[in-house]
Amino acid sequence: MHSETVEYSVNGDSFTGYVTYDDSVSGKRPGILVIHEWWGHCDFIRKEADKLAAAGYTAFALDLFGTGKQADNPTDAAAMMNTALENPGAIEQRFRTAMEWLQQHETVDAERIAAQGYCFGGAVALNMARLGIDLKGVVSFHGTLSSDIKVEPGSIKAEIQVYTGGADDMIPAEQVAAFVEEMQKAAVKFELTSYPGVKHGFTNPAATGRGEKFSIPLAYNEAAANDALRGALSFYQKIFSE
Repeated sequence: MHSETVEYSVNGDSFTGYVTYDDSVSGKRPGILVIHEWWGHCDFIRKEADKLAAAGYTAFALDLFGTGKQADNPTDAAAMMNTALENPGAIEQRFRTAMEWLQQHETVDAERIAAQGYCFGGAVALNMARLGIDLKGVVSFHGTLSSDIKVEPGSIKAEIQVYTGGADDMIPAEQVAAFVEEMQKAAVKFELTSYPGVKHGFTNPAATGRGEKFSIPLAYNEAAANDALRGALSFYQKIFSE
């Protein structure tokens, strides 16, 4: 496997991503953008990218906050996230820049690109689909499902998969139901899996410790995390062969 840290620029600001792929395989393959949680670009998101590389894809764990911007507590994480969100169009531009970088990579088939995100990153991935960006697929792991983006029928090009916890206080049943209605009205092909009793952040092994330390409702769930990964890999196999 080949992996490397990549520095790139958006509007003169520095961002640091991570690209990984199986260099023993020749030829072009699909590319998958991997979007971090509100903690910033860190080892967890790189390990998730490694899993996609092992499955035969070129994965690019992008950076939405900027080089060196990571948080180890919710206050700083929220501040980083809000700073990015308060800049109109910044998230979309940063995503598009990373997507263009991935499309131009020598191992990537530029016509077969997907995005997957975690928590904040899951919400970003879904919003990029709502904006009509030309993605084959989008996967959200415990990402916020609500959005201010108004979607017209037929405007979403990506197929969508959502994995959420049935006991996720941050994504309550009402939000899940509203998302299902939104996607149906928008005529989107999508799947949603809800894991009974599973809390927010269930894919990240650090979630339980953070939840206990900061008294927030987070918890890792190995069974749900593994099931969601299997589902996502099956999804990619399907959409990239269509």
